[in-house]
Amino acid sequence: MAALTNPVHESGALPRSDLQRRARRVAGTVLGRPTPMIEPGVEEYAERHTSRESADLVAVADDTRRLTDQSYMMSGAPQAHFLATLVRLGQSRNVLEIGTFTGYAALAMAAELPADGRITTCELSTRHAAIAAVHFAASPYAPRIDLRVGPALPAIEALPGPFDLVFIDADKGGYLGYLEAVLPKLAPHGVIAVDNTLHNGLTPRDEIDRAMLRDLHTFNAAVEQDPRIDQVVLTVRDGLTLIRHAR
Repeated sequence: MAALTNPVHESGALPRSDLQRRARRVAGTVLGRPTPMIEPGVEEYAERHTSRESADLVAVADDTRRLTDQSYMMSGAPQAHFLATLVRLGQSRNVLEIGTFTGYAALAMAAELPADGRITTCELSTRHAAIAAVHFAASPYAPRIDLRVGPALPAIEALPGPFDLVFIDADKGGYLGYLEAVLPKLAPHGVIAVDNTLHNGLTPRDEIDRAMLRDLHTFNAAVEQDPRIDQVVLTVRDGLTLIRHAR
């Protein structure tokens, strides 16, 4: 993925613009975002030593903070780079995303696709989809992105597959249904990445969190017991589970 140049400073300090941007990120993580599973300083260190965001991703992030009060739902830079790396390592050509939000992760993955590759991304919220659509159209990757607005399951049913990579980051109560819908269309070498599977370090903050964690515990238990698949749960951001066909 194309990256911005990282300026070198003798002091090792970040330029003021970067410090301001990171301060806004930290504010977003404190106000409404799940509690980090690792120390915030470690998370900041990891982000600082991850490849820089492209100009397209910076624009999406800034608009998400400006136009919504849910910026905590956006994939962070390290997670987006992780997804982009999966695209590259898997030589993916056909990607499915369930839960576009404002398009940050979709753009990160689209940048790693070959010119004739395609990512289909599904978003229920027309407001969030409209923000994503503006940034998709402004990017050089617009021909690779197919944005579907509306419920994801009918869209998945209409798509032929096979999918090299599927990223699920939508309503947690729908996770099992999404898994059942995409698994038959997953390529033999394909991977399903499921977000938030260790939400808030498995510690609920309120009743909304309790309900979400009940859905996630149900999903995690079902995945663990499913003989059709192999999986690994990673402590990336809010928990990320990778699923593939069992050997």
